[in-house]
Amino acid sequence: MPPTPPGRLLGSGRRADVYEIDEAWVLRRERQGGGDAAGEGAVMEHVHAHGYPVPRVRPTGSRTDLVMERLSGPTMLQACLADTLDLTEAGSILARLLRHLHTVPALRSTDPAVRVLHLDLHPENVILTPEGPRVIDWSNTEEGDPALDWAVSAVILAQAAVAGDHLSGPARTMLTALLAGPSPLTRPALTEALRRRSADPTLSRAEVELLGMAEELILSQGRTSRRTS
Repeated sequence: MPPTPPGRLLGSGRRADVYEIDEAWVLRRERQGGGDAAGEGAVMEHVHAHGYPVPRVRPTGSRTDLVMERLSGPTMLQACLADTLDLTEAGSILARLLRHLHTVPALRSTDPAVRVLHLDLHPENVILTPEGPRVIDWSNTEEGDPALDWAVSAVILAQAAVAGDHLSGPARTMLTALLAGPSPLTRPALTEALRRRSADPTLSRAEVELLGMAEELILSQGRTSRRTS
């Protein structure tokens, strides 16, 4: 039997559900026993200690349950769809959040070129609080080359941009803004991001089939280098 939820369901994503604990805290519970809540929480504490905007967390000793600060405000996507946030500014905010994150030293690696990566930074994982943007959902976090983080965010936006639905136009504008300035994005990193997305079990066949067009759209921006290291 799964554990009893602590309170009312506040929201659900592809892999987890978020429940109310009280006015200040929520619990995010991975479905089907997956995840590494302790590891994710440790990374969030680490980047928070270096001034990165993430929710505060409380240790639970659980692999599936992460208790974190309850945030107030819409997601970046909700704000864009409500016309309270300019689409170009949204893409620029994503770029600033990536650059800020990659100033944080790795938690485990001693290689100065290795940084903390989010690997799922997109408009639904940014909450616009009264204090500013906060980045949530660190379940994919790793340490590595910042180019991969940029590539993953670009691929997620590009997939939405070529999907041919009501989010395609906004996603294309955000992608252009994301890649407008300097970035470490490389062709090898893009190839790896596409490989990872194609192997993601939470994506539908239709979503995976969009990856070829997504790659073409990113390359058309002309912002990737060919460096291999």
